[in-house]
Amino acid sequence: MVAFIIKGSALDPAGWMGQVAPADTFVHLVGTPHPNPAKAAQFRAVDLASIRAAVQAATSASVRHFVYVSVAHPAPVMLAFIEVRKQGEALIKASGIGATILRPWYILGPGHRWAHLLQPLYAMARLIPSMRASAERLALLPRQAVIDTLVRSVESPPDGVRVIEAREIQRS
Repeated sequence: MVAFIIKGSALDPAGWMGQVAPADTFVHLVGTPHPNPAKAAQFRAVDLASIRAAVQAATSASVRHFVYVSVAHPAPVMLAFIEVRKQGEALIKASGIGATILRPWYILGPGHRWAHLLQPLYAMARLIPSMRASAERLALLPRQAVIDTLVRSVESPPDGVRVIEAREIQRS
C-alpha cells in the first residue's frame, strides 16, 4: 500500500482537489480539537465544512473508498457535535462512494487520564441490562484499537457503506 499526504486547506478543496487520484482511499481525520458543547460554531465551521470539501473532492476524483471518523449516537451530550457528524455521514452516503464510517465515543490516549476513572462505571453499566447497550455504544476506546480499525478499514474497503460501532472497534 502506498500512502500520499496531500497538503492544503481542509476547508477549501480547490487547492488540493486535483491531487486526489481515482483509486485512492480518502481518510478524513479533520475535526475541532478537544470537542465540548461550547464549540458548536466550530463544529459547523470546521468539521462540517471540511467533510463537505472532502466529499466534493473525493466525488470529483471518483475515489472508491472514503473513511470517516464520526461519533457514536445517540448520546445524551455533545448534541451539536453529533448533529454535525451525522450530517457528514449523510453527505458520504449521498455521494455514492464506498465508505467506512467509524463511530467511537471517547478515545483514550496520552493526556486523557481522567477518563480512566470512568472505566469502573462503564463496567458496572454493562452488567445492568437496561444500561448495557448505552455503555457499549458510548464505550471508552483505547487509541490503538481505533488506529487498528482505521488500518483494517483502509486495507479492506467494503462494497457500499460499512458502519463500525464502538463495540466492534473495542474488539480489535
